[in-house]
Amino acid sequence: MAVQSGVYRGMSTEERVAERRQRLLDATLAVWADPETRTTMTAVCAEAGLTERYFYESFTGLDDALTAVLDGVAEEIEQITLAAADAADAAGEHPAARVYATVRAFVQLLVDDPRKGRVAIIEAASIPALRQRRTDLLRHLAHRSAEEARTHLGLLPARGERADEFSGLLFIGGMAELITAWLDGVLEATADEIVEAAAHCFLGVYG
Repeated sequence: MAVQSGVYRGMSTEERVAERRQRLLDATLAVWADPETRTTMTAVCAEAGLTERYFYESFTGLDDALTAVLDGVAEEIEQITLAAADAADAAGEHPAARVYATVRAFVQLLVDDPRKGRVAIIEAASIPALRQRRTDLLRHLAHRSAEEARTHLGLLPARGERADEFSGLLFIGGMAELITAWLDGVLEATADEIVEAAAHCFLGVYG
């Protein structure tokens, strides 16, 4: 029974809304990444065990939910790679170890949950409403990789921001294609082989 404070079964109104939103985000990821399931609001609600009423409580429509999932994956990638880089620095390792640590953290994320790589890198490109958002995120990651090379590794010569952008896009674009082939099963490789190839590419592009 609800009480005046809005607490029901030990959860406030805000906590219940947040819990339903997370269930919908988890369901959106599951449905979107499943090639056997058509990605619809109905499918997402069924996966979450919630009605459309609660879907609209958190999202304006399906594209809004997909964008939230895409942004969430991008944010997680940034967080785990930065944490890995900081850990490598704290250990006093060679600067190149920072590159391997960040790439390894990213690849491990895909090993732990391949769905995240599939929706962010592969599936988002097939949805018109998300193509620009995916492009923006890739360009952001390209900028961050160039910033990483210059600021922390001292790899980039003083060629200007435009040249930095070229290098960043070459690395991130190549990385996206490598991961796409790997997740699609076109490329047979171990996680360690992907890490080695990507790190070598980074050092080569920026070196």
